[in-house]
Amino acid sequence: MRLRDKVAIITGAGRGIGRAIALKLAQEGAKVVVSDIIIENAQAVAEEIKKAGGTALAIKTNIAVREEVEQLFTEAINHFGKIDILVNNAGINRDAMLHKMTDEQWDEVIAVNLTGTFYCTRQAAIYMRERGYGRIINIASASWLGNIGQANYAASKAGVVGLTKTAARELAKKGITVNAICPGFIDTDMTRGVPPKVWDLMISKIPMGRVGQPEDVANLVAFLASDEASYITGEVINVGGGMVL
Repeated sequence: MRLRDKVAIITGAGRGIGRAIALKLAQEGAKVVVSDIIIENAQAVAEEIKKAGGTALAIKTNIAVREEVEQLFTEAINHFGKIDILVNNAGINRDAMLHKMTDEQWDEVIAVNLTGTFYCTRQAAIYMRERGYGRIINIASASWLGNIGQANYAASKAGVVGLTKTAARELAKKGITVNAICPGFIDTDMTRGVPPKVWDLMISKIPMGRVGQPEDVANLVAFLASDEASYITGEVINVGGGMVL
């Protein structure tokens, strides 16, 4: 129960890695705001937490819309009275080779993955600075180093890394830590959509020889959100079985 009585907002928490993070933080005692663009998914995760004895609130949010982000924080604070932890997990991919990528594919990914993360981080910083405490954890990706067919996604996640390090420098003296996690090949709905040959190729690049689980990421989030990690900030941590060394 490292997070007893803490309040956490998790974006994109309706499935996959976000769902695993929401469940893990609730198990550690946090009151969880389950935010997702698909409210039915958010409600399902919130009910899962409640059935396990935890406390949760589902809120529909499109993080690419500033007004919806502001409303997310307002509702969370009105309901729970404070915010201690923000996990910027929401993200999308619209993969295409560079020469075939459309303006829309580029704009949509940047709007959600980078601008949306900025909106949420800025809103959290405004509130956390006043309290002199906070934990911000950004879910980036191993793809920030570059990946074929993901110019938009890689650029957005590289931007998240830069945002993380800048925010960490600005907020450190206010008692706020900001860190990024870069998942590798994790077993989610997104990755299950790849062809079998691509799946096998990805596994062959992982020294540990297996796909990661959403819980592998969630466990690290729980640590970084806790007071045990109070002297860790501005870090970019890979969770990929050694895929990036």
